[in-house]
Amino acid sequence: MEGSDEFMKYRSPLVSRYASKEMAYNFSDRKKFTTWRKLWIYLAKAEKALGLPISEAQVVEMEGHAEDIDFAMAADEERKLRHDVMAHVHTFAHCCPAAAPIIHLGATSCYVGDNTDLIMLRDGFDILLPKLARVLDRLANFAEKYADLPTLGYTHYQPAQLTTVGKRACLWLQDLAMDMRNLQRARDDLRFRGVKGTTGTQASFLQLFQGDHDKVEDLDRMVTEMAGFKKSYLVTGQTYSRKVDIDSLSSLASLGATIHKICTDIRLLANLKEIEEPFEKEQIGSSAMPYKRNPMRAERCCSLARHLMALLSNPMQTASVQWLERTLDDSANRRISLPESFLTADIILSTLQNVTEGLVVYPKVIERHIRHELPFMATENIIMAMVKAGGNRQDCHEKIRVLSQQAAAVVKQEGGDNDLLTRVQADPYFSPILPHLDTILDPKTFIGRAPQQVARFLSEEVRPMLEPYKTKMDVKIELEL
Repeated sequence: MEGSDEFMKYRSPLVSRYASKEMAYNFSDRKKFTTWRKLWIYLAKAEKALGLPISEAQVVEMEGHAEDIDFAMAADEERKLRHDVMAHVHTFAHCCPAAAPIIHLGATSCYVGDNTDLIMLRDGFDILLPKLARVLDRLANFAEKYADLPTLGYTHYQPAQLTTVGKRACLWLQDLAMDMRNLQRARDDLRFRGVKGTTGTQASFLQLFQGDHDKVEDLDRMVTEMAGFKKSYLVTGQTYSRKVDIDSLSSLASLGATIHKICTDIRLLANLKEIEEPFEKEQIGSSAMPYKRNPMRAERCCSLARHLMALLSNPMQTASVQWLERTLDDSANRRISLPESFLTADIILSTLQNVTEGLVVYPKVIERHIRHELPFMATENIIMAMVKAGGNRQDCHEKIRVLSQQAAAVVKQEGGDNDLLTRVQADPYFSPILPHLDTILDPKTFIGRAPQQVARFLSEEVRPMLEPYKTKMDVKIELEL
């Protein structure tokens, strides 16, 4: 059957269903092994420049075959040698016979392995940061649009004092802004492992350069710069410290926590029918209940965010059990945990961008919910108005307390609407303030400085953060399976 082999083995849904092409490529075999070859070329160029007997023809030969990898040959070599790096050394040497004697000269496996991982981490952050910036931009536009739309606040998921739809979005934005700083810092803190040798002492390179320490340091610096890094780690064991992986993945796990909270809020608000994620014209919410509009994108984000947060335990445990200069029990785990963290972060950011570009707000539903709760919230304002009109605060408090309990009984025991205002209007005691009752009950008098807070937060903290990414803001996300 055509294509049957593809469906006879497990495929990670992170790649087969969700991930962007650029992030999937970043952790692909093609990217990995062409990077290995580039690193061997950088090493040869630097060694040649520093006086080792490497010819220009050997370097040119290597450069001419940087991309044409015979993956089948490499797989055969690895089956024989049981060593992935040496398998690719032999495969590279096969198409570069003149350069074969100097490929990987003086290096250890971690020269290509660890340095490639650091390049992939750096490039992974470079893919994620513009995506996070676009989510911030979309949510900032949303917050600005609804900065003064009153809505019920919720504490303990119980109705509380009013806020605004835009102010609530700023709570989400504040967490995402922290994530933006965390990802940028983690990316900028990455250094190159560089040229360090088998246990990090650079002994093999010192021997190659006949004890010339300056040339060994120049070699490390030159290769680091060719790979696009400003600095290398001054000390390593055989590997760079696995705490670097903790630092990188903790920023992603923290992003996962943020997105889980945001999307949980959206799911709760969808249940209240106040806000909904975009819903396609032909999308089906339920196979059994055709009327349903399930928040499946927010649910997907929550589902994958849990996976992203759980992945952090891998580098933490790996770093804790790296004995002395290194042990190899890090390798198989890192092959999974590093790519999956970046792939998962990529997916939830793309999905959240799609959600934030099409959030639907239902002001009339929000207004109805406010009407149900506002009479109780307005009792303090009513008392203050009565005192200003010459009333006694304690007498007024008792009147309101009795009427509030009667209204609450109607709501809770009879399932009726909140009729507290009707009771206030019917009681002659409150006649001095009845002409002003609409003003007293205007929802916009209950939102405090929310609109002003939104405006200041967006202008001082969010918009400046997005300035470096302004040329990358026009990318829209169309979700595909």
